[in-house]
Amino acid sequence: MLSVVIIAKNEEENLPDCLKSVSWGNQIILVDTGSIDKTKEIANKFGAKIVNFKGGNYSDWRNVGLKYAKGDWILYIDADERVTPMLRKEITKIISSKNTYSAYAIPRKNIVLGKELKHGGFGEYDYVKRLFKKKDLVKWTGELHEEPNYLYKGKLTIGKKGELGHLKNKMIHVKAQTLGEMVEKTNTWSDVEARLMLEANHPPMNISRFFSAMFREFWFRILKHKAYLDGTVGIIHGLYQVFSRFISYAKLWEMQIKAISEK
Repeated sequence: MLSVVIIAKNEEENLPDCLKSVSWGNQIILVDTGSIDKTKEIANKFGAKIVNFKGGNYSDWRNVGLKYAKGDWILYIDADERVTPMLRKEITKIISSKNTYSAYAIPRKNIVLGKELKHGGFGEYDYVKRLFKKKDLVKWTGELHEEPNYLYKGKLTIGKKGELGHLKNKMIHVKAQTLGEMVEKTNTWSDVEARLMLEANHPPMNISRFFSAMFREFWFRILKHKAYLDGTVGIIHGLYQVFSRFISYAKLWEMQIKAISEK
């Protein structure tokens, strides 16, 4: 039996395609984190169990899904992701046979501004840990980049080399359909990232640290992983990642200045 856990907030546009792609699951759980649109109404039409949970972070939301899941296996999927027929077939085969692993990572086909990104660090390197044996999944931890804690041969792990299976077929990830959507996401998650860096006592931001952070991101996206090979969209997205990194550090700088003034 497979339980599918979906995290959503105001996803009335993305949710129908997501739900259609996992409608074959034995149980569908929607963890709604405060929707005010038709998200829950749409989920009801697909027979999903709706769990309301305001506040918290992705680890909290995924842990809530774990609590309500009744299946032997759990598949986590976000509202902007879709399971393809080939991926469905592969998952079905895995959960119906003997397995070496209790957790599997799934590769993603990232769609940005209508184009698949194959470079810039979003191609062959983008795997997400999403399929688990329920009895071995202990909990999720981490506020910004959540990680699953699960048992592998009786020992607790977060998925070190050799302790995690990898699927071959990709999950479609509609990462961003508009630049406005990208900016909105950056504004939300950069607040969290900046706060976590502040809490970790990040060194005071200055001009050299700003340029260093932006250059590293530019080198990683544009030069090392050749975002330009994805054409105009690849260049736009690669440069946007540099901008996004700048915003996170600028917000950190703002928080550091405020902390100093309040002493």
